[in-house]
Amino acid sequence: MLTAALQRRVGEFALECELEANAAATLVLVGESGSGKSTVLRLLAGLLRPDAGRVALGNRVWCDTSRAIWVPAPERPVGYVPQDYALFPHLSAAENIAFGLRASGMDRGAVKRRTADLLDRFELTDLAGRRPHDLSGGQQQRVALARALALEPALLLLDEPLSALDVETRHAVRTELKRLLAGLSCVTVLVTHAPMEALLFGDRIAVLDHGRIAQVGDRLSLLREPRTRYVATLLGLNLMPGRVLTRGPGEEVVLATPRGQVMAVGGGPGDDLFVVVSPDQVTLSLEQPAGSARNVLSGEIDEILPEPPYGERLRVVIGPAPAFVAEITARAAAHLGLTVGQRVHASFKATSVAIYA
Repeated sequence: MLTAALQRRVGEFALECELEANAAATLVLVGESGSGKSTVLRLLAGLLRPDAGRVALGNRVWCDTSRAIWVPAPERPVGYVPQDYALFPHLSAAENIAFGLRASGMDRGAVKRRTADLLDRFELTDLAGRRPHDLSGGQQQRVALARALALEPALLLLDEPLSALDVETRHAVRTELKRLLAGLSCVTVLVTHAPMEALLFGDRIAVLDHGRIAQVGDRLSLLREPRTRYVATLLGLNLMPGRVLTRGPGEEVVLATPRGQVMAVGGGPGDDLFVVVSPDQVTLSLEQPAGSARNVLSGEIDEILPEPPYGERLRVVIGPAPAFVAEITARAAAHLGLTVGQRVHASFKATSVAIYA
């Protein structure tokens, strides 16, 4: 298991976080640009020293500032794949993979056998003699991963592994990378700014917000019970604080929220609860709805954002703050003639509301 408690200040930015990751599992660190993700990787790799903290893998302590313990980067069993893969342009795929093996002093025959095994494992044998500029983005990624794993590291660090790929290639490589990571026995820490990638790759997900861990858990716990508005927004959910006004009959609960009263079903005890509504459960109308929906929140449209990859669905952001988001089809938006600044009514059923303490 990897355990880390890290503190590092750079100018006005302060990183302070604690992480745990199990062997043969992938911890995904997700957050916006500037949240400190790459800094965490560099601290784990030993490329940066923390101002205070501790890093240990299993029984081996790599860093402990309280005891003046410091293991430099070359002595840590770490495989590191940066965003741009950093392949040597003058070396072939096979030579790139073999580079670390040769540098470690391994004999020539062992290097040749290990390189051949990795080329085969990553389906690169037919590309062994090609240099990076003759490889596709996905092929370069496989070479970079093979090189990082050549020395059988105990910790694999991946910095935005799909960011260097074009959109079409990214979709194809995503599934392949998932398969490769599932077969590893080492600890893997992967950083990304994309919630979809975090949910796909993460056995465990830590959300980093301005240098702090906002929430950590498996994908289902984050999707079902986000604990901060930042986490909810990152995952594409509506999250509001709610205070219970009335209970019953049955399991019905009426809550006061910053956007108005919301009726929900179920929920635990307590008066202060989180209220979550998935945008795809929200219906928009220009007139006050009179259907079966028990909840209606009104406001003016602040933004209309197409959802990737093709914009067939739109996220309609409704003000004032805190913003409320509805996800509808582009056809429905066109039928309603939605425009920024237009007043709309967002309706959703009580059964579509999740509430928890």
